[in-house]
Amino acid sequence: MDQKNKFMNPYLAGVLLGFVLLATIYITGRGLGASGAMKSVAVTTVKATSPDHYESTAYYQDYAADHPDGPMKSWLVFEMLGVLIGAFLSGALSGRLGLKLEKGPGVTNTTRIIGAIIGGMLFGFGSQLGRGCTSGSALSGMAVMSFGGIITMFAIFGGAYALAWFFRKLWITR
Repeated sequence: MDQKNKFMNPYLAGVLLGFVLLATIYITGRGLGASGAMKSVAVTTVKATSPDHYESTAYYQDYAADHPDGPMKSWLVFEMLGVLIGAFLSGALSGRLGLKLEKGPGVTNTTRIIGAIIGGMLFGFGSQLGRGCTSGSALSGMAVMSFGGIITMFAIFGGAYALAWFFRKLWITR
């Protein structure tokens, strides 16, 4: 398969994502989001590994009250399972399955892995401060014309453009 044909047209992908978001809002009454699923996994893990701490912490009790059927039965968990399955199928159908560490020529494998871990931790922390991940705050927020969603989107792209200059030498070959 030709390299330039391995990926979907980004404009088509954006339109399809918009239809998925519209269907999600219509069916569930809520937008897309990923951080809630990770919170469900974290709460379930704490309950399984440290039940005394779980029972004595108000945060977990409030979360349990909001999820009477259990945190793993949240629709967000099923959404994320669908994302993982869909990503796997997409990779399989396009011949892009495999473990690969993508990095620029000026980056070692160790630096790339450490950077990814730190970035993931910052993303998780930020999603808790912002009460949602980029999907929930920016994408779904903008879909319903939420002022907070619009500000979030500007902050995401503005921050990315501002930081890109500092990290560009790690990815550019010149």
